[in-house]
Amino acid sequence: QVQLVESGGGLVHTGDSLTLSCAASGRTSSNYYMGWFRQAPGKEREFVAAINWSGSIRNYADSVKGRSTISRDNAKNTVYLQMNSLKPEDTAVYYCAAAAIITRLQGQYNYWGQGTQVTVSS
Repeated sequence: QVQLVESGGGLVHTGDSLTLSCAASGRTSSNYYMGWFRQAPGKEREFVAAINWSGSIRNYADSVKGRSTISRDNAKNTVYLQMNSLKPEDTAVYYCAAAAIITRLQGQYNYWGQGTQVTVSS
């Protein structure tokens, strides 16, 4: 089992930056590929970014590419999502998740956190 706890969400303004954290614990959590997803009100949960165990491979959704950076510190068992130039459409609950492969597909992720709310005001 892997436990994931997100933090760092909050209320920000358009153009602000925010860094989300996901602390992992449990069984060899550093061996997992990690992803961030988000779910806006009334919409389906969507892929945001993913990173492999070493950090050498990173994938981003087109909607955040160029504005966001996913990273991880395996010594701290923590994954980060830095988001810049935030827009109101970035408002969502952000979830981190762990998978055995690097993937954009939600169904491939075995473990999920509870989520952290990000609200971007215009």
